Amino acid sequence: MNPLPRRSVRSTSTDLQLLRAFEPVVKYTLGEQFYPMDVERYVQLCSLWVRYPEGREENLVPRGQLTLEILAQPRTLEFGAVEYLRFVEPQTLQESVGALSQGRALHRAKKNVFKAGLGRLARGGLLPRLADAIFSLTLLLRGRVPGAVAAQAEIQYDELQQRDEKFVYHGRVVRFNGWTILQYWFFLAYNSWRSGFYGVNDHESDWEMMLVYLYENDGRLYPEWVAYASHDFHGDDLRRRWDDVAEIDFVNEHPVVYAGAGSHASYFRPGEYQAEVSLPLPKWLSQIARVWGQFWRQTLGIGAGYESDPFRIPFVDFARGDGLTIGPGQQKEWTPNVISEATPWVSDYRGLWGLYARDPISGENAPAGPMYNRDGTPRGSWYDPLGFCGLDKVPPPPQELARLETRMAELNARLRDIETELAPLTSELQELGIQLRAMQGNPFLALPYETLQLQANKLSEQIKTLRREQSQNTALLETLARRAEKIRAGIPDDPRAHITHLGRPVSPARLRFNRLADAWAAVSISALLLGIVAILVLEPQLLLAGAGVMIIVFILLESLLRGTYVNTINTIAVLLALAASVIIVVQYWQLVLIFSLIAIAVFLLAQKVRELRD
Repeated sequence: MNPLPRRSVRSTSTDLQLLRAFEPVVKYTLGEQFYPMDVERYVQLCSLWVRYPEGREENLVPRGQLTLEILAQPRTLEFGAVEYLRFVEPQTLQESVGALSQGRALHRAKKNVFKAGLGRLARGGLLPRLADAIFSLTLLLRGRVPGAVAAQAEIQYDELQQRDEKFVYHGRVVRFNGWTILQYWFFLAYNSWRSGFYGVNDHESDWEMMLVYLYENDGRLYPEWVAYASHDFHGDDLRRRWDDVAEIDFVNEHPVVYAGAGSHASYFRPGEYQAEVSLPLPKWLSQIARVWGQFWRQTLGIGAGYESDPFRIPFVDFARGDGLTIGPGQQKEWTPNVISEATPWVSDYRGLWGLYARDPISGENAPAGPMYNRDGTPRGSWYDPLGFCGLDKVPPPPQELARLETRMAELNARLRDIETELAPLTSELQELGIQLRAMQGNPFLALPYETLQLQANKLSEQIKTLRREQSQNTALLETLARRAEKIRAGIPDDPRAHITHLGRPVSPARLRFNRLADAWAAVSISALLLGIVAILVLEPQLLLAGAGVMIIVFILLESLLRGTYVNTINTIAVLLALAASVIIVVQYWQLVLIFSLIAIAVFLLAQKVRELRD
C-alpha cells in the first residue's frame, strides 16, 4: 500500500495559505474545450438580461459595459422575473457555420481532438436507445443552445486565454462544528457535454466544486475527508477519507480530481462513467414501471441484482484524465481567488451566469452562482457544507473520544438512577402481589381487588419500561465502550463504511463492444422506424403484427451482438408465457374459476382428513 499522505498546516494560517496547501490537481479528458477561469473576464464579455413573466426580455447592460461591480448592484424586479448573463450573442446562419468551422480548426491546431472509442452507442441496449432518441427529439422543442453556440463560446474563451492565460479556482474557507472546510469552486465559461461529448445537455457557464475537511489537533490542521460534486451521487456517497489511497489519487500530497469531459463533474477514479437521466414521466406511469420492475426481478427472478429502467437514458461521462492537468507542479498551475459571503458578486447577484434557455426541465439553462440555486434560494453546499456530504453527523477525530466518554458517563449515571428507582417499585409491586393473592376467593372483595389489580398492572408496566431502558442502555454502553477502546488503540475504521453507492467507472468488459455492435447501435433505431413506415405504406392492416415481429427480430439481433442471446430467449419465453396465461384467463375465465375452486376444495379436504387421522 502507498504511504498515507498527511500534510498539516498551522491553524493560524491565512485562508489563502490553507487553500494553497490542499488545492487539488484536476485532470481533464483529451478534447476538453473549457477550463476553470476567473469570473471577472467572463462577465466583461457578457451582456446582462432580464426575462419578465409575460415573456418580454430586456437588455439591462449591453456587452462590453458590464463589470462585477455593476452585476452586484441591487435591482428591483417583479416576481417571476429571471436575470441572466449572455456570453454568446445571437448568431446568423453564416456566423454559426463560421464558428463551427473555426472551432474544428482550433481543435486540430491544438491536437486536442476527442474520440469516444468503441462501445459508447452499444452500452445502453435497444430500449434505452429508443428513449434516447425520444429525448433527442425533445431538444427540437425545448433546446435553445445549438452546437454553434458552443463553438463560438470556445472561440471567445480561447481568445481570452491567448491574451492572458489563467486557470482559476475561487476558494472559500468556513468553520463549522469543529471542522475547517475548504471549498474550491471552479467556474467554466461553458458546459459542452452534449455538443462535444455526446452527453445530456449544453449550457452557458458551469459551476463545479470539491471540498477538503480539516480538523485541528495541537495547533495544526489535518485533512480528514474530501468530497467531490458529481452526477447521480448525494450525501455520504460524495466523500472519501483522506487515507483511502485505493479511492483517492494524490500528486505530491494534493488530491486528484478527474473531471468529466464537457460536464466537468468530479470523480475520484479515472475512467468512463455511466450517467443516467430520467425521462419526465407522469407519476402513474413511473409507479407502473416500478411495480413491473419489482415483479420482474423479485417474483420472476429475472435480472436479479441488476436495475434496468427503460425510462432512464444512459449517457457516458468521460473522465479519462488523459488531457490537460492543472495543479501544483503540473502543466498548468492555479491562480487562486479567495471569496466569501462578503464578496459582492457572490452574495448580491442571484441570477443565472449564462443564457436562460427556458428549458422546461432546466438542463439547458445556465446555473446560478456558488451561493444560490437557479430559483435564487440558497445553495445547500454553500450554507451547509457539512450536510452536503453527510458530515454533519460526524465529529472531528480529536473530539470523538471525549464525546464518547461523556456519553458513557451519562449512561452510567442513568443506570444508577434506574437501579435506585427500581428498588422501591419492585418492593411495592411484590407487596401488591401478596395482597392480591390473599384477596382471591373472597367475592365480597371483588371491587377493591379490581382496583388493586389496576394499580399493580400500572406499576408493572412502569417497571417493564425501566427494565427495557436499563437493557438498552447497558447494550449501548457496551457498544460505546468497545468503540472507545478501538479509538484508544488507534485502530482505524473501514474508510468506506459510510458509502452506500460507490462510484466506479464502467468496467472494460462492459465498455467495449465490437465494431459491428457499435454500427448496429448507430442505425438500429432509424432502421426500426423506417421498417414501421414500410409496413404502413405496403400493408397497413398488418401494422401491429408486423411491428411486433420486427421488434422481436431487432431484440434478438441486439442480443446476438451483445452476447446476451440466452438471457434474451429466456426473457421472451417468460413474456410469452405471461401473455398466454392472460389470454387463457380472459377467454376461459369460467373454466379457470371452476378448476381453481375444485383445487382449493381438494386441498382443504386433504388437510382436514390428515388432521382427523392424527
